Amino acid sequence: MPDGVTLIPDAEALIARAAALRPQIRAEAAEAAEAAERGCYSPALHQAFRDAGFYRLTQPRRFGGTELPLPVFYKIMLEIARGDPGTGWCLALGASHGFVLASHYEEQAQVELFGDGEFIAPHRAQPLGAATPVADGWRIEGRWNYCSGIPYATHVMLTARVPEDPPRLVLAVVPRAAVTVLPDWGGERVLGMRASGSNSIEVAGAVIPAHHAVPFHALFGSPAGMEDGTPGTRLHGNPMYLGRLMGPYHATLVSMAVGAAWAAIDEYERLALSGYTPLDPTLLKADWVEVQRPLGLAIAGAEAAEAILLAGAQRYMDLCARWARDGTPISVEDNFRLWTMIQQGGRMASEVVEDLFHRGGAFNTKSGSTLLRYFGDVQMYRTHSSAQYEEFATYAARAHLGRPTGFRGL
Repeated sequence: MPDGVTLIPDAEALIARAAALRPQIRAEAAEAAEAAERGCYSPALHQAFRDAGFYRLTQPRRFGGTELPLPVFYKIMLEIARGDPGTGWCLALGASHGFVLASHYEEQAQVELFGDGEFIAPHRAQPLGAATPVADGWRIEGRWNYCSGIPYATHVMLTARVPEDPPRLVLAVVPRAAVTVLPDWGGERVLGMRASGSNSIEVAGAVIPAHHAVPFHALFGSPAGMEDGTPGTRLHGNPMYLGRLMGPYHATLVSMAVGAAWAAIDEYERLALSGYTPLDPTLLKADWVEVQRPLGLAIAGAEAAEAILLAGAQRYMDLCARWARDGTPISVEDNFRLWTMIQQGGRMASEVVEDLFHRGGAFNTKSGSTLLRYFGDVQMYRTHSSAQYEEFATYAARAHLGRPTGFRGL
């Protein structure tokens, strides 16, 4: 297929399927804060996502997946997040990493790990545990926090430090059965994203085959070794599986922020159509300019944030297609510019939610307020290390100027 273009299997139908689940997702989020208290969405909603095929969206067709282009994947995820951002975060952070497995692991590992079913796996990028070489492969042990998506996972992808001098990092795939999930998420334990299933986990000496781990540095910005592609491009013939993660990883988070922006707009509109102004009890808020103006600005901001997200995802696809066409590698600067571009979409989406929360009235600060929940959700995004746009702008500028970025040896 020319320029690495892949067929989009029923993309519009998949997006519509996600939007159609919104009432069910919102009901679960609203009724006694059920999902937030549990710390993740319900088994019933998990089954609905399975039936819709949402865990297989980035999984290769060879292994029963949809092999969906990334812009469509993010659009589907933001539609889920529009129902509830925490629910979307849990689904997206479990469903998105089939893309990593398909890109960077050799055929034998993909056959064994994808099998004939779903691959649902959080990835904790911080090296919070150890990987020790043993005769049978690797022994993995440690505790990793914020493993978003773990409640319904089949596996977990863990960045681990190999105790050598100097140390190096590997990305190890550990089966869910070898993991202990700690009860430290949901309810009042966290500010927001309470339904995101971001529990900590412990692994106590699980042994995995050697080919179930790959060098961590291969996933990020260095163009070194890209000439021949990746195991995924060779196995699946799809340049998307070059698997550069700087842009795609952050786009997953931003799809949650954009979904939260649209969710806040929906709630603000509901309040405007059902309440009256404080100065004139006969004037519906929807007819008051001081409510209309913030709503119009919010819609514009959400449209712009979504456009940035989807354009960033398409830019990644275009960079991969360029590589397939003429061998041009994706440079360190390409990666950082893509990351920082997508961050701006996250910043704009967060500002939409924050402004509507500030303009929505003091009653929205009370426990149980829907706008308060969305506000807390985007604050969780704002605190994520990947969302610090000023810091990453420095890395991008250094790359543009031909200086060492100071980011993970790049």
